[in-house]
Amino acid sequence: MPFREINSKMVEATVVPGQKMFSQRGAMLAYRGEVSFTPNIQGGQGGLMSMIGRRVANEATPLMTVEGSGTVMFGHGGHHIQVINLAGDTLYVEADRLLAFDGTLQQGTMFMGSQGGVMGMVRGQVTGQGLFTTTLKGHGAVAVMAHGGVIELPITPGREVHVDPQAYVAHHGDVRNKLSTALGWRDMVGRGSGEAFQLELSGSGAVYVQASEEKL
Repeated sequence: MPFREINSKMVEATVVPGQKMFSQRGAMLAYRGEVSFTPNIQGGQGGLMSMIGRRVANEATPLMTVEGSGTVMFGHGGHHIQVINLAGDTLYVEADRLLAFDGTLQQGTMFMGSQGGVMGMVRGQVTGQGLFTTTLKGHGAVAVMAHGGVIELPITPGREVHVDPQAYVAHHGDVRNKLSTALGWRDMVGRGSGEAFQLELSGSGAVYVQASEEKL
């Protein structure tokens, strides 16, 4: 695992020759060794179309390419950091929550309307989450940011999990999501979060939930 948790708000990454890492700009706190940081204009491994997708939705998050030999300490805004290890599966996460991740992971962008149709689009507009969500796929580690710490909740067939959309951080696995509510559309208008509607996740995987309803 390339990340070592220093405390709840700082991680240290090992950078080795021939392997890249990507981090959010401004996330580097300190480093040792011969390490270079260069702006990434192609949106990581997702290439140009991934970058365009996020910019169309005004959701681009600038990245830095980290290369060389040494160790780098990452943190940002005093946010809590959760390290997620992927073993061939796909992580779905809002781009602005990404602190740093392995360059071996394939980055892409998914339009939320493709999961849940119109309701996926409603989720993006009403809950404040982006219409485009970043995907990271493969074998490697990801450090994500959250408010107040994170808990991992397993999702198993037949036992869906309901999450306040404002507390949602990320999920991975073979998971479907949709907006669920016991209230009508008129009751939802004007409400900020949580009790009026929930994000329902089903399938097989895990969802990461922060201890806050505050966006980054």
